[in-house]
Amino acid sequence: MKGIMITAPGSGSGKTMITLGITRRLLNMGVDVCGFKIGPDYIDTAYLKLASKKDAGNLDIHLQGRVGMKTSLSMAEGEAAVIEGAMGYFDGIYNTFDNSSYDMTKEIKVNAVLVYTPKGEMFSAVPKIKGMAEFENSTIKAVILNKTPEKIYKMLKPQIEKYTDLKVLGYIPKIDDVEIKSRHLGLVQSIEVEDLEEKISIMEGIVEKNIDIELLLKLMKKIEIEKKIDCVYKSDIKVAVALDKAFSFYYNENLKLLESYCKVEYFSPLSDRKLPDCDLLYLGGGYPEIFRKELSLNKAMLGDVKSYAQRGGCIYAECGGFMYLMGYIEESKLVGIFKGKSSLTNSLQRFGYINVELKESCMLGEKGDTLTAHEFHKSVTEINEKAVFNIKKTMGSEDWECGYRYKNVLAGYPHISFLGNMKAFNNMLKFVENAKREGELCI
Repeated sequence: MKGIMITAPGSGSGKTMITLGITRRLLNMGVDVCGFKIGPDYIDTAYLKLASKKDAGNLDIHLQGRVGMKTSLSMAEGEAAVIEGAMGYFDGIYNTFDNSSYDMTKEIKVNAVLVYTPKGEMFSAVPKIKGMAEFENSTIKAVILNKTPEKIYKMLKPQIEKYTDLKVLGYIPKIDDVEIKSRHLGLVQSIEVEDLEEKISIMEGIVEKNIDIELLLKLMKKIEIEKKIDCVYKSDIKVAVALDKAFSFYYNENLKLLESYCKVEYFSPLSDRKLPDCDLLYLGGGYPEIFRKELSLNKAMLGDVKSYAQRGGCIYAECGGFMYLMGYIEESKLVGIFKGKSSLTNSLQRFGYINVELKESCMLGEKGDTLTAHEFHKSVTEINEKAVFNIKKTMGSEDWECGYRYKNVLAGYPHISFLGNMKAFNNMLKFVENAKREGELCI
């Protein structure tokens, strides 16, 4: 597989729409293209999936480990990968470049294209771009000037190429028609943008007209991948995964692992009336707070989930899934496995990478085991239960507790990638098999 990264000096640069336009242009040129997103983002991968018409993955050293990240690349269904960077090229954990897009490019040895938007400047842009490109081990090889008039582009291109070793691939003018709205956890989900296909088509047309795609293809180079997956065995476990507008925050690698080793069926807590027949219910993150009224009205599903848990059914719930299992989200009554209430606030409560230590044995492992994870939420949850997780901010001093159990249910705010926590994945499968066996013996 060959690849290229689209990066920028900072967030809000417009690199998402440019990445989508480039991806769709390559697809329509007949290139076997797929998409990846650097970091723990779930929303952008859904956009990349639509642009490439293939599942998109995540690349994250902290969550997946360096081997796991390369394994994620091996799961791709394409010969050419377009990788969207996260935040600024050098922005990593806790004011370092660890786990940054820059760190990733060094690890997998992939070239990068810098999306740069001149803001109230002309030649001053040149030394800024030069500094990023010539930082030790930087892989930036080219530049795309974004939100730039053609006149300014023609003035800047020769100066950038004169004073740096970079190629300027072209420019993107300012276009309001392709902007995507945001909400409290990032971009609005792709399934909620009715005219997204039109926006991608507009962006593709601009890329075709203004960007040297042939040169971009030449900048693609072979990526180092790894096909090692430490799964103990293949099982006949049946897994039900919640997937709809309220629950869509999943790492594609997690779903692929489950599909490879279990029997997976997807369902909608919003519209379906009952759970699929399953041994494990996986409730991922998403926006249950946005769709809380609709979820609350589906009393048949709420009752079925609660009954399943009370019978000893295995449930693993992350963030939004955890909120769904509470008694209430705001004023809306939900499942009620855990007594208490989740409420939305005006600011981020937890944001960033974390390390989780198990205070006691549970579905994910034995007491003392550690996991890498991520939290990103504006909600707070009132719950009077004993916590299972000791959590510490990665590279920080802040710590707290989370993770709650009810019979064979484990729920909390952290999101984990199984690729970086294969021991936990294996433990979960064993836990479910044991619970299934014990249930059969009781019948």
